[in-house]
Amino acid sequence: MLQSLLALPLGVAAEVLVFLLIYLVTPLNGRQAAVIVALLGLSATLIYSLIQWPGADVLAMYVAVLAVTAYLLGVVSHAREQRKADTDGKTRWFHWGPALIVIFFMLLFALDGVLVVISQQGLPEPLAERLLPRSDQQESVRSVFPGVVARDYQKKEALYNEYLQQVDRQVQRGWQVQKGWLETPLSGRSSVFQARVLERDGAPVRFAEVAGVFQRPSDSRLDQRFSMQEIEPGLYRTVIVLPEPGLWNLVLQVRRGEQLHELHASTSVADAGDPAP
Repeated sequence: MLQSLLALPLGVAAEVLVFLLIYLVTPLNGRQAAVIVALLGLSATLIYSLIQWPGADVLAMYVAVLAVTAYLLGVVSHAREQRKADTDGKTRWFHWGPALIVIFFMLLFALDGVLVVISQQGLPEPLAERLLPRSDQQESVRSVFPGVVARDYQKKEALYNEYLQQVDRQVQRGWQVQKGWLETPLSGRSSVFQARVLERDGAPVRFAEVAGVFQRPSDSRLDQRFSMQEIEPGLYRTVIVLPEPGLWNLVLQVRRGEQLHELHASTSVADAGDPAP
């Protein structure tokens, strides 16, 4: 991501050089050369995005910045041509209207670029410590985005209906899942997590595949996937390390053949440096 954004000034410089080459060597006027440069820049951007997808936000920045650069080159060169052709010298080099438009979009692109970099890389540590709150009891606020992505079954009717059917089957099946830690989990340390799965009548659900993921709401890169082993009939256990203190979301799935039971919950992890409650 950061490399893609750093390549943007190089793209603008290349566009300016190609424009000067076309404008000075060929008989084309400034507007014609700007149109050609804009088409070349957009074509190169689309080809690059097909080879290495930079993300829709970065692609939009590329397209907008290169298009505005070509527009600016066309406006400046056309004003220069008019000035040379004007005998009374009243033609201004650069009109305030296009200048304000160009300045507005350049500031907008610069702000968008800063926000994209922050979303992927986070704020510099000194700036983050000054601007973002910290708490001894809760996880530190992070300026990086890859957070938990919202489920999209509510946006897609087919997936939403499938989800409702799964919930209905799960209720009718009546499995009982009792989950928890053997002791208070501490960040960065191995903790034992277990789940007891029972039938509606209390009989153990044996030989199931039990797996899941602990999701970090503030940073999905820290998500921890796990699978559990059956240590006795219906009792499944695993050892897992959650690297950061604070809130974690749990998605737990129990599969036996075609039967699926999914459970959603949350848990809190204590800081290893703090005394256990």
